[in-house]
Amino acid sequence: MSSVKKSEVQESVKAYANFSKINGSHPFKTQVPDGRVEYQVRTKKGGKIVFFHFDLAREMGLIPKDHPNEITPELEKQILHTFSLQIINEWDIENKIDFTKDEIRPNTYMATRYLQLQHPDKSGRTSGDGRTIWNGTIRHQGVSWDVSSCGTGGTKLSPAVNIQKKYFQTGDPTISYGCGCSETGEGLETLFFSEVFQKNNIKTERLLLTLEYDKGLAINVRAYPNLIRPSHFFNHLKQGNYKALKQVADYYIERQVLNGDWEDVRAKSSSEKYNYLLKKVSETFGRVAAKFEDEYIFCWLDWDGDNILMDGGVIDYGSIRQFGLFHSEYRYDDVERFSTTILEQKQKAKYIVQAFAQLTDFLIRKKKRPLADFKNHSSLNQFEHHFEEAKYKNLLHKMGFKAKHVDDLFKHNLNDIRVFRRSFTWFERAKSQRGVYKVADGITRDAIFCMRDILRELPQLYLTRGELLKSDEFIEIIKSSYAKKTDLNMTSMLKTQIKKFQVAYLNLIDMCALLQKKERHQILLDVTMRSSIINKYDRVTGDSITYVVEKVSKCRPKLTNAELYRLMKDFSHYQTLDPDVMHKTHREDLEANTPKREQNILRDMAGIVRECREGL
Repeated sequence: MSSVKKSEVQESVKAYANFSKINGSHPFKTQVPDGRVEYQVRTKKGGKIVFFHFDLAREMGLIPKDHPNEITPELEKQILHTFSLQIINEWDIENKIDFTKDEIRPNTYMATRYLQLQHPDKSGRTSGDGRTIWNGTIRHQGVSWDVSSCGTGGTKLSPAVNIQKKYFQTGDPTISYGCGCSETGEGLETLFFSEVFQKNNIKTERLLLTLEYDKGLAINVRAYPNLIRPSHFFNHLKQGNYKALKQVADYYIERQVLNGDWEDVRAKSSSEKYNYLLKKVSETFGRVAAKFEDEYIFCWLDWDGDNILMDGGVIDYGSIRQFGLFHSEYRYDDVERFSTTILEQKQKAKYIVQAFAQLTDFLIRKKKRPLADFKNHSSLNQFEHHFEEAKYKNLLHKMGFKAKHVDDLFKHNLNDIRVFRRSFTWFERAKSQRGVYKVADGITRDAIFCMRDILRELPQLYLTRGELLKSDEFIEIIKSSYAKKTDLNMTSMLKTQIKKFQVAYLNLIDMCALLQKKERHQILLDVTMRSSIINKYDRVTGDSITYVVEKVSKCRPKLTNAELYRLMKDFSHYQTLDPDVMHKTHREDLEANTPKREQNILRDMAGIVRECREGL
């Protein structure tokens, strides 16, 4: 081998050196010994790289900043060596399956224990990661990232094992979730949904890569700065395991501090440290409950704290939806039970805060008191305070006001905002006379008004006409495709609400103009421009993501990894609803630099989003 080739190889190895740090080691394993089950893993053969997130990999320090958006032979080798793994589970051991030494990795990998409501044992003794292992953690530029892989084999913590009282072979076709496998489609749904959320400032885990195997089975690797959920605390709380609970709390606090998300409270007294934890939980869940409600995000919050991260980040896109309208009576049918609704998520989030009030008291006093003792705890008042503040500010943002204007209005004109919010909510929550009916994955009752449409169209109409809209004009804009004639009868009540809405809306415009010492038309012009982005006509819904993934899956055999990566980038850019982000003339740039085939796929994807814009 020439010196030039040797140099190239050495540089290549150096470029991907950080992959070797993701090797099963993780501080949670040693700091919370009761919080995990460890598994030996073996190399899984036959994997192909379907997707690799170059930007996320750069952010994590896995590839250099100047790395091209292509899978080099050495990068492919590193990815497969690091992530193409399958656990040696209890079924394998029970059945004495023989694996050669060279395919067994030297380090163990953990499945974490946490509370899950679908387990017969409601205290978390048997539940946790049922088909996921934590690959490890990597620190880059002051941030530690957790990395986990879904689809690496069935663990003893899956519901199936504990309901049927037996272990299952990985890939067993007689059992679904308990088989320990994941699919390529799951990864793509996570990819497209999470990237749209990420672009719109909604915290979420993200897909780093997908490896595909025979029959569409896959390993989906996900990353986030801190993958701890409330349920990682609640199992130890339910069991009264003070030692383990303290270990989880201390671990979580340390990670938040090291990542720069919290002030450093590690050296403070137990009372100060754990009360700070409770304060952050109250604030986080108050705001995130409001965010989910206002963005129509169904996350299935419940008492176990399993379906959300500790900082309010979205996790596990299997049940995540975003509605086009406020379909507040939708419930997901999970065979044995129905889910919560969007409106019920607030109370579930508040219940999580109440549980943290209980566990904080337990950590400080070393004595566990009943949860009911904390039903009037001050942290719940803090939750309500942050929830209400977020609701008001979210509404002003959706109207199109700048952040400074939002703060000024909230500070000086809260009653005016309250009046408009009541009117807004009246229309938002109006439901079809059809009532509740079944859909493919649950039940729902249709909302009949599209609030995005009225917030987008009103300011420009007021700007050009300078007068209130007539009732029939207003209804023509705000009505959704779900509204039937019987839902839109022009009653005196409806006419009154239409006028109240418009008067309250313009009053806020005028109050903002007064505070900013501007004319009404200047504020309306600004709001018109911003609300046209915030309330974009075609916004993704859960259904649209499902159909988009179906479209991409059909095209995927002809797509390279780089092409799929570009599709993700372009799609998430197209769905960015942040008016403070510099919007380039993306369509012109797209048409100039993107191959015709990709342009056609993107147009089809956009068409799907438009068609599903009001759905579930």
